[in-house]
Amino acid sequence: MNMKTATQRAGITAGSGTWRRILHNLKRDRFLYLLIIPFIIWYLVFQYYPMLGLQIAFKKYSIYRGMSGSPWVGLDNFITFFNSPYFLRTLKNTLMINMYMLVFAFPAPIILALLLNEVKSVMFKRTVQTLTYLPHFISIVIVAGFVTNFLSPSTGIINLILEKIGFTKMYFLVVPEYFRTIFVSMNIWRDIGFGSIVYIAALSGINPELHEAATIDGANKWKRVLHVTLPGIIPTIMIMLILRIGSLLEVGFEAIILLYQPSTYEVSDVISTYVYRTGLQDGRYDLGTAVGLFNSVVGLILVIIANKLSKKYTESGLW
Repeated sequence: MNMKTATQRAGITAGSGTWRRILHNLKRDRFLYLLIIPFIIWYLVFQYYPMLGLQIAFKKYSIYRGMSGSPWVGLDNFITFFNSPYFLRTLKNTLMINMYMLVFAFPAPIILALLLNEVKSVMFKRTVQTLTYLPHFISIVIVAGFVTNFLSPSTGIINLILEKIGFTKMYFLVVPEYFRTIFVSMNIWRDIGFGSIVYIAALSGINPELHEAATIDGANKWKRVLHVTLPGIIPTIMIMLILRIGSLLEVGFEAIILLYQPSTYEVSDVISTYVYRTGLQDGRYDLGTAVGLFNSVVGLILVIIANKLSKKYTESGLW
């Protein structure tokens, strides 16, 4: 028997062993795999099957002809969007709002988690956690209503306070310079508590002996946070940052639609609101799908780049 035949038989034997091991694992854990089947079916039906609709982005879609009867137009819908006067405005506003969210909203849950981690009173900690979690479960419509009422020029509590201390009342929601600040502040208030759950869980996984060793070495609370606590949750922070960067071109259009006014379109009109107006209000489903697909592809590219940079500099990533 020559070397080639021996190698082939060894490969066949190894392959057979692999399949036997897979079948053994399937048989052993069959009930666990059965539990996964409904989720897989749900994911295929509601996540992958709708992707067939992405072909609308490359067609001159007619609701009467359907997807199969509508003619292909290639990249015409994408070119229409890129040549549109709204392209640069929506792209700029989307990036600006997301940069504000990245700079101010992203660190907020981390800071809250670090502060709660230093609190010794269990009752106080639970009270703060509960109060900060609750806004996340309130409908965005109600939250936007709160903001609108608080900033009302006639009965809003903010303007009433300003009037009491000698300032002039102002309708903040029609002033373009204030829109992004209001939007980011609203999102911080709504999501800071819920977002801190992940970091509180990561903090609980840090070995207490590291803090004890740092205390023995003479480190104060600030140095322990800087050299023990933060390095312990860096992998979690990086994963959450990668996910956040992946949605850099996505802004919750519901909140913006509920808050923006014609006078603030110049700073508040984002890609998602453009998709809503074009696809649903104007009936341009093909153009709306093309813009949404562009949004998703850019998000995927950003996730890949962010993950590579994270793996390179921190040795942690999504994959």
